[in-house]
This record gives sequence, structure tokens and C-alpha cells, in this order.
Amino acid sequence: MYFKLIMTSLIALAIAGCNHNHNNATDTESEEIKVQYTAYSDQFELFAEADPFVTGQSANVLSHFSSLPEFTALKSGAITLKLNVNGKVVEQTLESPSRKGIYSFDVKPEVSGVGTLEYTVKTEAGDYKIIVPEVVVYSGNHETITAAAANIISRTNTTVFTKEQSWKTEFSTGYPVREPFGQVIKTTAQIQSAQGDEALVTAKTGGVISLPANGLTEGINVSNGQALLTIKGSGLAENNSAVRFAGAQNNFEKASADYERARLLAEDKIVSDKQLLEVKTQYENARSVYENLKQNFSAAGQTVFSPMSGFVKQLFVRNGQYVEAGQPLTVISQNKSLLLRAEVQQKYARYLMSIETANIRTTEDDKTYSLEELNGKVLSVGKTTTTDNFLIPVTLQINNIGSFVPGGFVELYLKTVSNSQALTIPVSAVLEEQGNFFVFVQVTPELFEKREIKTGATDGISIEVISGLADDERIVLKGAVLIKLSQATGALDAHSGHVH
Repeated sequence: MYFKLIMTSLIALAIAGCNHNHNNATDTESEEIKVQYTAYSDQFELFAEADPFVTGQSANVLSHFSSLPEFTALKSGAITLKLNVNGKVVEQTLESPSRKGIYSFDVKPEVSGVGTLEYTVKTEAGDYKIIVPEVVVYSGNHETITAAAANIISRTNTTVFTKEQSWKTEFSTGYPVREPFGQVIKTTAQIQSAQGDEALVTAKTGGVISLPANGLTEGINVSNGQALLTIKGSGLAENNSAVRFAGAQNNFEKASADYERARLLAEDKIVSDKQLLEVKTQYENARSVYENLKQNFSAAGQTVFSPMSGFVKQLFVRNGQYVEAGQPLTVISQNKSLLLRAEVQQKYARYLMSIETANIRTTEDDKTYSLEELNGKVLSVGKTTTTDNFLIPVTLQINNIGSFVPGGFVELYLKTVSNSQALTIPVSAVLEEQGNFFVFVQVTPELFEKREIKTGATDGISIEVISGLADDERIVLKGAVLIKLSQATGALDAHSGHVH
């Protein structure tokens, strides 16, 4: 089954300066001519370098296939190439690449004119077509030379970066995006645990702390209801929980026996109903006290349990320490939901109520996340300042994906609602040199022009382009710094590493 694909093409003729062997070629100069074709589908990037198509002459079509969106070399799959000119079709099928991503075809046109190159790619995922339009087949070599002279690609301020090089790195190209881009407020935010995401555990009685043998340390995972530590009151002259527990147990046992005896005597009318009610009340009171102490105490003391699953964020006590009732013992945190608390200068006050989303950049691993990626939201925006702090507080809530540490700091880009459109590109596409900003514009998938641009605001992920770049110019999105390094080391042969 074939799939209809969205496709664009670029056709260029160039003097390559590389010798190739052509069958039946009579003009020495024609050996230096190469025709380059570029086409894109949803699944593949095609970059083909071919001998000029001349009637009756065999032409080599060296085709590079990159799988999208990763721009990695196509490792396997059968590909059929068809050259169709005025209904006359010549074709060749290759079952596998000569090298990863590279297929070398040889076709001999039978008629001259303008036609198409059609690639049919058969993979395990399905069959796909890529069509290159306006392919010219010449009637002779002289016509080829004349056409090449009129279509030489300018190499001014360009750098060669071959497909073989790009396949070995994290590399991609794409178009700028025109999208709404409003005011961006850059600030710093502190990471805090969200309310309800952590619990403070306090002592319910006074006593001496006894930590478990396996230890209770900060950072250790705990489950809901897990015993954390024990508060022992035995040995204390005053406020001895063990004595209170033993007294409550004795009172309960005595009240229970008195109530049972009174109940039996009441059946024989020896004890009045009023007396039975008084004994029963004493029993119920003694049972309530005993059961309350039994839930939290034993003869060994009070056992403190974790109120939730999570980890020990803070531990305020150590083994053998005496604590009073109500004293904090530890903080248990789930660390699933976090707050980002930022403070914004008053000059941005008029934009704060229109804050719609934000981008968050972690300085430790230099990653930037959108608020949507973290399932976050803007919780509150301050309406006033204080005498101690003239900045306006802004609070956001996010889910912790594992790289945020409470107490740390992140860079925050607050984005406001906007109806204005701006041309934007990823921050990774921009290079800075001495305060000037540049991008690499794709001339062909192996040739890139260094272009200076004027930039505007950035939200940490995208940056506004004010001038120097058009909507329909394809640029390097990832890997621009590698092309810069290639440029610094000197010009490379445009065909280095190719299989001919």
C-alpha cells in the first residue's frame, strides 16, 4: 500500500570538482558536473547527487536517505528508482544500501525532456513514495555544460557538512515557525514542596527518642503506616508514658470487672438501674482512655508511624534525645507536586494578569521544560508588595519529574497572552559570536550558509527572529555548533566519505 506524502524539492546544478567515470562520456568537462536533488516526505529526507541525465548515457544517482524526524541514516529496506520522461520509464531496484543510508543507482534515459524521479521505499513499517519533479534529461553533453554554467551554486560563506557526518551526531533541520509570541518575563524561582504534599510528624507525648536498628536517615523511602521511631517514657521520674499506660490498663480491667459483676446483679434486681448506669459509665470512660493509649503506646512507649508514603525529607531528632509533646520529629514528603515561587519587578505589573504559561530551565542539566510538559499551572499572582520586599510574588505548581530538588532554584520564563505573530526558531539553532547571532541556512543537505540574524525576546525554548531570515528558508535546528567546528577546521571536500 502506498501513502500520499507531503513533498518539497530543490534542484541544483553545480561544478563539483570531483572526477567520476561516466559511460559514453565524450566531453571531459562533463565529468565534473553533478546535479543535486533534495526532497522531503513525512518519513524521509532524500538528498541525491547524480550525473547529468543525457539520452543514451548511463548516469549514477547516489541517493542518501535520512529517517525523519531523527535525521538518522536509513539502515535497511528495498528501494526502487523510476525515471519517467514523457511516459518512458527506466527503473532499478536495490534490495539494500551499499552503506547505511546510501543507495547507488545507475539509470540510462531513453528520451530527452523534463520528467520525474520517483523513489519507492519498502520497509517493515510500510511502503512510501518520494517524488522529485522537474528532472531534466538532456539530448547531449554540450547542452548539459551550458545548463550547468547557468546554475552554479554560490559557495560564499558556506560550509560543507556531509550526510555521513550528520548521521553520526544529533542533527536536524527545519523551517522557522510563525506563532504568537508575547511579552516574556525572565526571572528566578525557588523550588518548594507543595502544600499537602508533605506532612510534619510530631510527638504525642514526652519521652526519649529510640531510633530503629536499621536507622532512620534523611532521604530514606517510607510507606504509609510504617513505624518510624519510638518515644520511650520508662525510666522518667515524671510524665512517664509507661506508667500512664499501665495505670490506664489497670483502670480498664477493674472497670470491666465491676461492670460485669453489676450487670449480673442487676438481672436479680440486687443492683438498681441507676447504679448499673454509673458503673457502665465508669467502664466506658476507662475503656476510651485505655484504647486511645493502646493505639499510640505500649509498655515500651509511643510508636510513631508514617502518615503517608514518601521519603524522609527532614529529621529533627537523634537517638537518645528527650522530646516534649507536640515537638516536631520529622517531615515526610511525597515530592510529587512542587511550587515555584518567583519574584518579579514592578515594571512588569501590567503584564502579570495576562501570564498564560511558562518555560522552566534547570541550571544543573541545562534542560528547558514547558509548563504543559510538567502538567503545571499558574497558581497565584501577587497584587501588592511589602515594606520588606518591593518585588511582586508569582507562584506556579508543577509535577516533579525527578530533576527538581526542593530548595533549589530554576530559571523561569513567564509568557503572556499575545495576538501578535512573530517568526521564531529554537534556541539550539542560534550561535553567538561576540554579541552577534547567527544561524546556518541550508543550501543543500550538505552545504550550509552562515547567516547573521537580529533576534528579539526568548522564552528559553524559542527565540524571536526580527530580521535576516525568511519563513521558507530551511535552517539547522540541532547540530549548528558542529558545522561551526567544521568551518573552523577549514573547507571539506563536498564528497568526502561518499560512496561512488
